[in-house]
Amino acid sequence: MITAKHLHGIFAALPTPIHPDGTVHAEAVRTMVRRQLEAGSTGLVPIGGTGEYGSLSTTQREAMVRHTAEASAGRLPVIAGILDPGYPDALAAGRRMAEAGADALMVVTPYYTNPTPAGVRDYFLRYADESPVPLILYEIPYRTRIAIAPEVHEELSRHERIIGMKACNLDMYHFLSVLACVGEDFAVLSGEDSLLPLHLMAGGHGGIVVTATLVPRVWNRLFHLVQAGQHREALMLHRRLMPLMNLAFAETNPGPMKAVLDLVGPAAPDVLAPLAPPQEGLAQALRAEVQKLMTDFGETP
Repeated sequence: MITAKHLHGIFAALPTPIHPDGTVHAEAVRTMVRRQLEAGSTGLVPIGGTGEYGSLSTTQREAMVRHTAEASAGRLPVIAGILDPGYPDALAAGRRMAEAGADALMVVTPYYTNPTPAGVRDYFLRYADESPVPLILYEIPYRTRIAIAPEVHEELSRHERIIGMKACNLDMYHFLSVLACVGEDFAVLSGEDSLLPLHLMAGGHGGIVVTATLVPRVWNRLFHLVQAGQHREALMLHRRLMPLMNLAFAETNPGPMKAVLDLVGPAAPDVLAPLAPPQEGLAQALRAEVQKLMTDFGETP
């Protein structure tokens, strides 16, 4: 069973490639997984926000997790996103994703109902008690309006089946406060491409990285530079990645990234409602930037 010790390094947040008929593009999934394996990534995260969880059907979600797990064949842990706002649906979804092959679940903070810290704590403790696989807490307050208090993280981290978190909180002091509250048996993963080197230098164990789908070798190189104490070099490499990030997130993710997936495998540009395809100029600029990075850093399709 996956534990906190498996949560280190670069985990690619995978988009969900879709055929025009709405089925999941299995060949594209296999290609994405193969590239992560070859690049030295340490995990895969399908059907999170990048995977358009809220726009996928239950059948599509299960298919994406199943294709990812089959392509990985146990070589990389598969962490499935669970973004339902209500407990019964979230738990049922988690059970289905575990049956489809997920090794762990990345469960978002319950949103819309605006719970108290005690409500958030009880929600995750109950979920961990009933989940068939371990949990990673998913904190993303700019989407949910819920930031998990550091003292709640401390309590949750003591549950043997809550093994880590994805931190998408842009507040660095909050990130540092969480790290100060939890032990080494609880893995704190950055969820922000834009802050990854700072999160790693502060003590984060790794990152769930959106643009690692496009240039995984570069992100893995950055991780290893930080691990080796070469912080200046890591920051300079991150600076080189800033144009990519600016373009990839200029419109709602994963629209821009899906428009250039043909650079790294079979074309699968379709996004799901309510997203729309990115503006053509943006797609062209992103394509040029990815091609430049692939040339400069030896990334291969």
